[in-house]
Amino acid sequence: MDLNTACMKTLSIILAGGRGSRLKQLTDNRSKPAVPIAGKYKIIDFPLSNCVNSGMRRIAVLTQYRSHTLNQHVQRGWNFLRSDFNEFIELWPAQQQTGGDWYQGTADAVYQNLSMIEGLDSEYILILAGDHVYKQDYSIMLKEHIECGADVSVACIEVPVTEADQFGIMHVDEGDNIIAFEEKPSNPPTMPGNPEVSLASMGIYIFNTKFLCEKLRSDADDKDSSHDFGKDLIPFFVGRSTIKAHHFSRSVISNESYTHPYWRDVGTLTAYWESNMDLTRLVPELDLYDEDWPIRTAHYQRPAAKFNYNYEERMGTALNSVVSAGCIVSGSTVEKSILFNNVRVNSYSHVNRSVILPRCDIGRNCRLTKVVLDSDCRLPEGTIIGENAQEDAERFYRNEDGITLVTQEMIEKLFN
Repeated sequence: MDLNTACMKTLSIILAGGRGSRLKQLTDNRSKPAVPIAGKYKIIDFPLSNCVNSGMRRIAVLTQYRSHTLNQHVQRGWNFLRSDFNEFIELWPAQQQTGGDWYQGTADAVYQNLSMIEGLDSEYILILAGDHVYKQDYSIMLKEHIECGADVSVACIEVPVTEADQFGIMHVDEGDNIIAFEEKPSNPPTMPGNPEVSLASMGIYIFNTKFLCEKLRSDADDKDSSHDFGKDLIPFFVGRSTIKAHHFSRSVISNESYTHPYWRDVGTLTAYWESNMDLTRLVPELDLYDEDWPIRTAHYQRPAAKFNYNYEERMGTALNSVVSAGCIVSGSTVEKSILFNNVRVNSYSHVNRSVILPRCDIGRNCRLTKVVLDSDCRLPEGTIIGENAQEDAERFYRNEDGITLVTQEMIEKLFN
């Protein structure tokens, strides 16, 4: 089977049902994959774009928690594939198909959809998380999987051994066979020939379809299992099946300005803020201007960004910032920040090192420093955030890294 045919015979399953509670109030009304990122995208746009760009165009998105905005986004922005070519992006909501329970873990989420999976006549299953930001050619990973005759391949990224206790770590031999798996180990195994680096699982797996279906049924019958790929199935396969590590560096769509591959789990408020802030650098690690590997999203008709006034004390400017379509910067200063679509910053305000989500309106004479402002916020005139830690913690949500998250609900409680 040639690679193009193998890609066409691959079913990609994106696990997009998680709440993402570590993002705090950002996920009160949306699932984590639906959180806006990078000025105009949602997090799920990255694995979806990777699939389409890799030639894998049979995609199921598994949803569960507060999925309305995610469903709406996928339906409006990702409906361009050709059904007559057997291409599709389908939303598979949790339906309690195998009993009365909602998804109990990542493996259980796939197990509950086995009837649909088996009806699609695929040779391979690609399992992806819907909440990571990166660019990867999955076809390269699939090619390695086929050539080495693996039952399962696990994408791994190199991490410093000093940080390995934060990840699930793979112990591999010289042939990249996974010979042990440890979840957040205190004494992590290192890569052969490199004692300073460990291999961390990225939560990206390729399975032979028949193998996966058989193992999911066995796992479902195991009352002691938590029904999770990383915690249960992958460790169980070690020593019992042909399980290979795929090095992310071999399939990453790289940025030539950086030697290390870019991959981010934006699961915490700090990681989310940092990932957005990275895009304000002169040369960001994540290259969104690469026409050969575009990141797609839903598009709406919006006017271009606009900057008003040119007086010494009242000048609309944006410095080292990303300003999206529909924004109006009116006699104010935006510095090292990201403005998502349809944001308005009114006169005499200063926004610094902040992430302003869509449709926010920042009143006059406001000062924001290191703030994440949730969608649809209306910030009253004269509001100051990011200069007094105690006040910020009392009024909004402020984390240990000094990032303040503000929602419209918090504003209404404060000013009403």
